[in-house]
Amino acid sequence: MLDQVILSQFTKKYSNPKTTISIMKHLYIFCLFSVLALIFIATEAPLRAEVVDSCVAVVNDDVITLSEVNEAGKPLFTRIAEQTPPGRLSEALQKARKTIIEKLIDKKLLLQEADRYKITVSDEEVDKALQRILNRNHTTMRQFRKQLGAMGLNEKQYKEDLKDQILSAKLVNVAVRSKVIIPEEKIIDYYDMHYTEQVGEGGYYILQIGCSWDGTKTGAALKKAKEAALKKAQRIHSLAVAGKDFKKLAQEYSDLPSASDGGDIGVFRAEEMADSMRKAVTSLKPGQVSKIVETPSGYQIFKLLSSQEGQIITKVPYESVKDEIREILYREEMQKLYKNWIKELRAQSYIRILQDN
Repeated sequence: MLDQVILSQFTKKYSNPKTTISIMKHLYIFCLFSVLALIFIATEAPLRAEVVDSCVAVVNDDVITLSEVNEAGKPLFTRIAEQTPPGRLSEALQKARKTIIEKLIDKKLLLQEADRYKITVSDEEVDKALQRILNRNHTTMRQFRKQLGAMGLNEKQYKEDLKDQILSAKLVNVAVRSKVIIPEEKIIDYYDMHYTEQVGEGGYYILQIGCSWDGTKTGAALKKAKEAALKKAQRIHSLAVAGKDFKKLAQEYSDLPSASDGGDIGVFRAEEMADSMRKAVTSLKPGQVSKIVETPSGYQIFKLLSSQEGQIITKVPYESVKDEIREILYREEMQKLYKNWIKELRAQSYIRILQDN
């Protein structure tokens, strides 16, 4: 594998973007010729053959070798070999190798970013983290080593993986944590959905998003306008169901007057609603989003916040679970931001896969 210190000094010396791109290209060419040279050696000298490493991928100023892929994927490859029919084994192993290579690319990017931020993890931190895991699972180190052996791992491999996890956590705290904001409204929505229950047929507190079409159009023009409105509604609906802030979606996309209020149309009793709206709303639980409803002038989406006072049974007091809900939503948001951050890292990096099988 290439010497990290030499590469680091080299890239610092040549920090110009055009020079950096040139370095990456030369590194790619170097790896490519390394692979070809290895093939030549293996062909020409079978009697003196030794296990020689090869370059599998280039990640900025670093490389991923075949031995790294085999080491990281060993437990997975072994399990696949034991459980996959012979006829499908080659395809399954190839797919697994691609997965391992992608994970190693992410790992290299994280390590490079950690180096940029001067973030490190000591052996003491790893040992303390491992001890916490043992204590939490009420097991001894001897039992733990036995469990690792059954999975095809050893203590050294596990500690290396644990070290990467700690490093990633530290890096995420620096690069992502500050961007996570959980508004009170989302906590209330989650509480209404998971800690309350709708009873009776009281009023319904509703949010609304509408995608309208021009009713003055006719024929093909009207058909095209309806198709565009439906496509827009479907896109908004998928965002709402995925947990996006419904009020912000209404403010940004809704064509109805209620958009300025975040789609808030207040409380309606069942008998006050139009048939299409009543069918869509009355079957919902607080926090749920309705299906797309077609009206004479457009498509509408509803979200039920709650029923009128006296029509909701609270399972536990809001204040007693508020912090717990905030932590759940925080973890979910962190995962989303982390995935986006990794995508951005990949987009900004030089990544070249030379071989994946």
